[in-house]
Amino acid sequence: MVKKLESDYHFKFEDLKVYHKAMDFGEKIDQITATFPKKEMYRLSSQFARAADSIAANISEGYGSTNANFNRYLKMAWESSHECVTWNTKAYYRNYIM
Repeated sequence: MVKKLESDYHFKFEDLKVYHKAMDFGEKIDQITATFPKKEMYRLSSQFARAADSIAANISEGYGSTNANFNRYLKMAWESSHECVTWNTKAYYRNYIM
């Protein structure tokens, strides 16, 4: 679980369970990709970590907007999660994860 950030500012999207799960997921992927070979730094590792981090980023970015716009950002977050499935499979095929 991600550490709670102490701040004078609070945004409503920070109350969303899905946002916290996305933050945790991004941190887990960061830990996993740190173990990948150096040759993957600008390939698989970077793509995987960026896709994972964009899930939470899209949730937070779209939250304060209209419902239609928020739904569009949620769709982008959903698509990023699908991209993570591809990078996870690539990592498995390359024997970086079990």
